[in-house]
Amino acid sequence: MKRLSRIEGQVRGLSRMVEEDRYCIDVITQISAVRAALKRVEEEVLRDHVGHCVEHAIRSGDAEDQRRKVAELMAVIMRSER
Repeated sequence: MKRLSRIEGQVRGLSRMVEEDRYCIDVITQISAVRAALKRVEEEVLRDHVGHCVEHAIRSGDAEDQRRKVAELMAVIMRSER
């Protein structure tokens, strides 16, 4: 939540920069910073998902649930690479 709050502040700052007609390269630099911060949040959520949800499916012995979790994981990884 702390990271997301920080990102929210960065996005508000970006809005102000655009409203103030700030130099394009400065705006792009801030956009890159926001994207990097979002990527870190994404990685943390993904790590948590693997550590809990996927691990639970593996321990459960439920082959269908395991396949579903692996398919979800692969889909989200493929989407994040685009």
